[in-house]
Amino acid sequence: MQLEKFTYDNKIVRDFGIATIVWGIIGMLVGLIVATQLISPSMNLGNQYTTFGRIRPLHTNAVIFAFVGNAIFMGVYYSLQRLLKARMFSNVLSKIHFWGWQLIIVSAVITLPLGFTSSHEYAELEWPIDIAITLIWVVFGINMFGTIIKRRERHLYVAIWFYIATFVTIAVLHIVNSFQLPISFLKSYYVFAGVQDALVQWWYGHNAVAFFLTTPYLGMMYYFLPKMANRPVYSYKLSILHFWSLIFIYIWAGPHHLLYTSLPGWAQSLGVAFSIMLIAPSWGGMINGLLTLRGAWDKVREDVTLKFMVVALTAYGMATFEGPMLSLKQINGVAHFTDWIVAHVHVGALGWNGFLTFGILYWLIPRIYKTELFSKKLASFHFWIGTLGILFYAIPMYWAGFTQGLMWKEFTDEGLLKYANFLTTTLQIIPMHILRSIGGALYLIGAIAMTYNLAKTMLRGKLVANEAAEAMALEKVITHEDPTDKKWHRVLERKPMKFMVLSMIVILIGGMVEMMPTFTIESNVPTIASVKPYTPLELEGRDLYIKEGCVNCHSQTIRPFRSETERYGEYSKAGEFVYDHPFLWGSKRTGPDLHRIGGKYSNAWHYNHMLDPTSMSPGSIMPPYPWLITQKLDTSMTEAKIRAMQSLGVPYRENFDAVAKAKLQEQAEAIAADLKQNNIDVKSDREIIALIAYLQRMGTDIKANKTTIPSNQ
Repeated sequence: MQLEKFTYDNKIVRDFGIATIVWGIIGMLVGLIVATQLISPSMNLGNQYTTFGRIRPLHTNAVIFAFVGNAIFMGVYYSLQRLLKARMFSNVLSKIHFWGWQLIIVSAVITLPLGFTSSHEYAELEWPIDIAITLIWVVFGINMFGTIIKRRERHLYVAIWFYIATFVTIAVLHIVNSFQLPISFLKSYYVFAGVQDALVQWWYGHNAVAFFLTTPYLGMMYYFLPKMANRPVYSYKLSILHFWSLIFIYIWAGPHHLLYTSLPGWAQSLGVAFSIMLIAPSWGGMINGLLTLRGAWDKVREDVTLKFMVVALTAYGMATFEGPMLSLKQINGVAHFTDWIVAHVHVGALGWNGFLTFGILYWLIPRIYKTELFSKKLASFHFWIGTLGILFYAIPMYWAGFTQGLMWKEFTDEGLLKYANFLTTTLQIIPMHILRSIGGALYLIGAIAMTYNLAKTMLRGKLVANEAAEAMALEKVITHEDPTDKKWHRVLERKPMKFMVLSMIVILIGGMVEMMPTFTIESNVPTIASVKPYTPLELEGRDLYIKEGCVNCHSQTIRPFRSETERYGEYSKAGEFVYDHPFLWGSKRTGPDLHRIGGKYSNAWHYNHMLDPTSMSPGSIMPPYPWLITQKLDTSMTEAKIRAMQSLGVPYRENFDAVAKAKLQEQAEAIAADLKQNNIDVKSDREIIALIAYLQRMGTDIKANKTTIPSNQ
């Protein structure tokens, strides 16, 4: 049979590669700025657009969707063409995908510092950007499946299974977690509330890690590692077991982020059980990768790309062992809300995602430019300084996490909290945060060295934009299947659409089993008669709290531990959050929990605390918020917000939107008058007034004697 001549599109691979490098540097630099603010809040430069609360989501979005996202597309576009012996389905779709993705990232860079956020972790972008993500993801899918359909290789290699599962699952996760009711162009409320919103978010949040940071990278590992080592994958059977068990089990594990919260106990237990099971398929992938290097370990000493891959696989193994361990209730009770989780996440992010990306870039760029790497010594320097950076980052954060978790729970012999003041634990771990910042700086220096090395490599070579290739056309099988290929999985590998549908069914099972009962059976979220909707001023204050990213440092859920109820007050109940669109339970306590802050301090205390935190809490690392005192509260959307809440089932009385502004003004003037009695002269139309109203409301609904909150009924 005659060979068909065609070309591989290397230009799109190069474009995504450059974007990976550029956004990687930016994302890591923002991360370093964020880290230094936990040592000295003045590192925000006194600017409301660069506070920790606002740019921490910018860092996470930049490293996940900009750095890792572009790396995924670089790896997929390179490997997919060669595994399928076909050029990408459409050059136009490739370009739309590339530029569309970069525009989405730029929109995140603009909107997040301005305070336009939905507050869902790893999904903070507002609804127009969510729609753009959906459209560009569909473009990517059409391009990928179009290429699969016109392939010249009958069987789909294991890497492609992971790419298919990634496409399908991310689409489902993104759509379900983006059910929002728009109020304006850049403001929306989540359709789900409280406990249900928390379950949906962490079903998404955990599986965004699974199917964006893990499965596509496993696919790339299965392609690039054998190429680098010049060895076949260790075990085809293990890859089958690894793939199907991983995508089935992973989707159930989200509730382990919500242990000891007011999520129904059965859902928590399911999350724990499936998290423990995750060890097997995760380590199956790691073992398959490391054993692929059997007989090639001598190459690891010489080849820097293999060094990066070995550390990446080791970090993956460590993170995927630690994740299930952290899901055990006894360990989670100590670790959750602490820097232990930060350490765990960054072992995966810096080691697995970062190092695998670096290894692929060092291997791939010289090949598409048909030249040698500019400097192997500089690449080796990058490897060692990067490894040192990970150690300087992770070890102090583990130490800080253990310290926090134990100090929060320690009692004296008399039965009193030993460290009753939360700030004591914050100050104790500042040296660890200094070391963490040094580690981040070392890692960034390595990435900058790589950028220089690869730029020089590109300059001394020339991009082969259209790489010539040839392969036999794929013959249509008209008669019965080849007897040698009757194994069920071999047959399935020939049918990409069936493969996609089966993958979707496998991932939908877990999500449906966990979410449907929580949404449909009322006993899962018992209501509390005394819980009322927020007043218009409190609603505006809550939106300011979301805008400033306060949830990045403060949780709003008190777990049923003696140490927490002694420190914060009555533990949190599911019925208290039924009108919370979105939920704000948080995932990290850099500051204390705020769920019972209402009525604990005076209005004057809150005013002074926001103006200068150290005046109320000496040594505090919280930044001041002077702009809240000078900026006028925007009430142009108050009526629309009330109507939106009514649409979502919040029981405001009929036509309440017509009197919402009058009610808002009444409550604002009462707070301003109270402040004036404490020699604080501030206008009633300032943002600080609304924020104080929300802070004073928090967690007061179950206090029967609380009567100072104006009625909105």
